[in-house]
Amino acid sequence: MNKILRRLLTFFIGLPLVVLVIYFTPYNHLFFQCAIIAFSCIGSIEIYNLLKKNIPMQKKWIVVVLASIIPASAYACILFNLDFVITTLVFIASFMILLIMEVFFPCPQNPESPFADSNKKIVGSLFVLLYGGYLFSFLSRMTTFPHSREFIITFFILVFMCDSAAWFFGVLFGKGTRGIVKASPNKSLVGFIGGILGSIASGILCAFIWPDVFSGSLWKMVVLGLCVSIAAILGDLAESVFKRSAGEKDSGNIIPGRGGALDSIDSILMAAPLFYFVAGLLYTKL
Repeated sequence: MNKILRRLLTFFIGLPLVVLVIYFTPYNHLFFQCAIIAFSCIGSIEIYNLLKKNIPMQKKWIVVVLASIIPASAYACILFNLDFVITTLVFIASFMILLIMEVFFPCPQNPESPFADSNKKIVGSLFVLLYGGYLFSFLSRMTTFPHSREFIITFFILVFMCDSAAWFFGVLFGKGTRGIVKASPNKSLVGFIGGILGSIASGILCAFIWPDVFSGSLWKMVVLGLCVSIAAILGDLAESVFKRSAGEKDSGNIIPGRGGALDSIDSILMAAPLFYFVAGLLYTKL
């Protein structure tokens, strides 16, 4: 099947599912929360596999389970009306468990120097906890916003329009400005600027559609769109670095025409914390 056709099928099937998941609000967006935890697990496996290409790692199942527990703890905080500081404590406790593993159960393959690779393993496992676990928790936290559906939909629109506008402007006008980022040489400066403008413009449109949700000066949405788009672009470029370092084209093959889960949500992961804090400060007095 043609790759473009596979992408179109994924888009037209996936988009209605995303909207359905977001609009199902009982139990604090139960479907959305389940999707977050599932993608956290899959994403943790993918980033683990990429890191494993270059450095020794601790046992996969333990690292992935601990990473997946972090966004699950955020949902538990919401259900039981607990402070999100518990999620941070779970993150720290998960890291402590990995440290305990390395202290008491060092690498058995090298009995003469069991701690030779410990630094690499600890750093790699910590990154999986952060990237594949903790960043996902901010998607879960968005469900606590008043008008949570509108906020979550706006977040995805900002990221999607950044990606789409960057591609559109890059293809049409960016040929002469490509190659400025070695991690992704086909991307252009014009494309990055177009992505930022697309995100800001779509955010302003959302402010007009939901004036009661995004009240006040439009400059607030300009700031929000700017922050989200820059983070989304950085997330996309950072994942390109991970894949190039591992010598892989995609992070996985779970999504037809898109590659791995991280290939589709890399921008979302990096942008989620900024959206949560900036939108919270500007619109909900977080």
